[in-house]
Amino acid sequence: MASPPILSLALPSNTGRVLSIQSHTVQGYVGNKSAVFPLQLLGYDVDPINSVQFSNHTGYPTFKGQVLNGQQLLDLVEGLEANNLLYYTHLLTGYIGSVSFLKSVLEVVDKLRSINPNLTYVCDPVMGDEGKLYVPEDLVSVYREKVVPVASMLTPNQFEAELLTELRIGSETDGRKACNILHAAGPSKVVITSINIDGNLLLIGSHQKDKEQAPEQFKIVIPKIPAYFTGTGDLMTALLLGWSNKYPDNLDKAAELAVSSLQALLQRTLNDYTIAGFDSKSSSLEIRLIQSQDDIRQPKLTFKAHKYT
Repeated sequence: MASPPILSLALPSNTGRVLSIQSHTVQGYVGNKSAVFPLQLLGYDVDPINSVQFSNHTGYPTFKGQVLNGQQLLDLVEGLEANNLLYYTHLLTGYIGSVSFLKSVLEVVDKLRSINPNLTYVCDPVMGDEGKLYVPEDLVSVYREKVVPVASMLTPNQFEAELLTELRIGSETDGRKACNILHAAGPSKVVITSINIDGNLLLIGSHQKDKEQAPEQFKIVIPKIPAYFTGTGDLMTALLLGWSNKYPDNLDKAAELAVSSLQALLQRTLNDYTIAGFDSKSSSLEIRLIQSQDDIRQPKLTFKAHKYT
């Protein structure tokens, strides 16, 4: 007589269970490769879905690999649901290359919220940087009209915040105004991760704890490191998710910890490349993620937030 099948069961997570839908590279640290390990170090169970699987990131001369389509994403979610494995505390999304895939992600948001209405959706609306769009233009309106309203936290850069709000950000006041526009559209937490104003680099964060009250806003001044790194935006959003969940009412504290971790990692990366004899200005540097795990797990608080009044 055949023995009965053994039922598998995933234990609940005390810290949080994150579904992370991002790109994957065999070599290097971008997308899920940049986000999953840091979140695990901070105590989260993380289940990655790889929106692409490439040999390396697209900044290299060539790359090979496969792209997941929207139906394949929904197939994976269906498999999880069939086994009662679709309870998540957080959803994290990064680079998405097509409207059809983004619309499938919106279906996933609805599905996850039907199981856990308190799901926190952290969205990095990756569309471009420094005035250059690197996704199809029709994604912008889908992000603005469909994604922003269902997000809990948004982490755009300056250019992406401008695209979402249709407001040019030329000052700190503009940055704060952009956060307010985004709050009105949906998310209670907004972090514009990098704003370049008069040659200075800033992070501006905003937390609207109550729709009837003005948001609490702050800035962190960030030093400019003379090098270009890949995967830093993906890492920053993961760190903001990790720390803001530990300090749910103190977005400024979460941002201080995230920035302190990231800057320590970037400095180590730059130092290691310099020691190895590389010219840091001539190419993009792969971040030293594994070597910086202590800075992720227990960052030294070297950057302070300044609250706007």
